Amino acid sequence: MAEPIILAALGLDAALGWPCALYRLAGHPVGWFAWLIDAAERHWNGPERRFGTRRLLGLLTVLLLVGLAGGTAWVVQSLLLRACGAFGWAVAALLAWPAIAQRSLFDHVRAVADALDGDDLPAARAAVGAIVGRDTAALDERGVARAAIESLAESFCDGVAAPVFWLLLLGLPGVWTYKAINTADSLIGHREERWRAFGWAAARADDLLNLVPARLSALLICLAGGGWRILRRDAGKHASPNAGWPEAAMAGALDLRLAGPIAYDGVMHDKPWIGDGARAPSSDDIRRALRLYLGACALLWLFAGGAEWAL
Repeated sequence: MAEPIILAALGLDAALGWPCALYRLAGHPVGWFAWLIDAAERHWNGPERRFGTRRLLGLLTVLLLVGLAGGTAWVVQSLLLRACGAFGWAVAALLAWPAIAQRSLFDHVRAVADALDGDDLPAARAAVGAIVGRDTAALDERGVARAAIESLAESFCDGVAAPVFWLLLLGLPGVWTYKAINTADSLIGHREERWRAFGWAAARADDLLNLVPARLSALLICLAGGGWRILRRDAGKHASPNAGWPEAAMAGALDLRLAGPIAYDGVMHDKPWIGDGARAPSSDDIRRALRLYLGACALLWLFAGGAEWAL
């Protein structure tokens, strides 16, 4: 049997998340990536530069991230873990643990449901604003609940399924390269004029790395709660080649309509609806989505454990 690196990392995250004391002491690796991306964007993405130059500098930013994250992880995996001998797998699990966000995602989404149940719409908007990029100031209860459920579905891929997939496939270099590129996509991989050129490479790299994990996450959601018909019909309606898969699976499993018109930076985007549900989502639906998420995570644990055993 192979060493249970992934199961140990999943177990650490499920039990502890990323402790506040540790965050205050050292931050989080994603925050380190964000600092580098922000610095590159401020210095290299000035409007005075030509479109092609900014695209090239955005590609250079992605390559620097890959070299820093993947290269450092490769050195650690090749040298430090070998030196640890029989305890190498435990060290690898510790180093992979921060890349997985299953506990953090659950806690953030549950906070939205708690605020709605307490009839505190401003707190619910603030809670959902911590996990989505859309404008939240004008959202009503239904809009807040819809945003929370969509984020849960999409982030199940980005924060859980994809890190597990790349950790299984390429070890520490794979998972930390993925996290670096996914962070870049979330910060600069947008279509607005400011980021269209500079963030192009980050967005395309993230699309490529999520092709398999997005479909895996949709499969796990449907295995946990159904929704196959909506998945087949609506997975391709999203502007992203990947985000529509887990969102369509979640919409089908919960019998809700997700996506639809969304405002970003004051601009309304008329996105198509995903799903058939006629009723408006509520805090009860957020809690149903969380139970479905836990079932999908449990199936992922089985998948990861089986894959590690087979390898």
